[in-house]
Amino acid sequence: MKFGGIRKKLLMVGLLTGIGWFGMAASHSSTTSAATAESLELLSFGKDYIGTPYVYGASGINGTSFDCSSYTQFVFRQLGISLPRTSVEQAYMGEPVSKAYLSVGDLVFFRTGGGWISHVAIYAGDGKILHAASSSGVTISNLNSTYWKNSYVTARRIL
Repeated sequence: MKFGGIRKKLLMVGLLTGIGWFGMAASHSSTTSAATAESLELLSFGKDYIGTPYVYGASGINGTSFDCSSYTQFVFRQLGISLPRTSVEQAYMGEPVSKAYLSVGDLVFFRTGGGWISHVAIYAGDGKILHAASSSGVTISNLNSTYWKNSYVTARRIL
């Protein structure tokens, strides 16, 4: 009887430990995450602004022009999520995520000029990014193009 009780306790500890490890792994931000209703809503809203002009330093408050970080700030604000104003500040938000495990809605950061971070985009899935580009305004670009691949720095999961 005593052996059965110990065996039962060990089984429960093993089960709880397994669940605990699974829970930690499932919540770890380096793993891929399926698009959620929230991330798809974010992407849908962001796509409504494709073609909106790029203006360096634009506040983006009224949605008539953006720079890269005011665009991401504006789009996330629609879901009630407050982001800082600059791409550098946004790069410290959320949890880091590996490029191999990007999910829709992740913020993706690039070095397109001097310094560490100079551009931010929203991962749109299928190797695409949604962003305010200085050359074309709000647009969708290929993350795997030579330019973006060579400029990639890091990504953060906010949602």
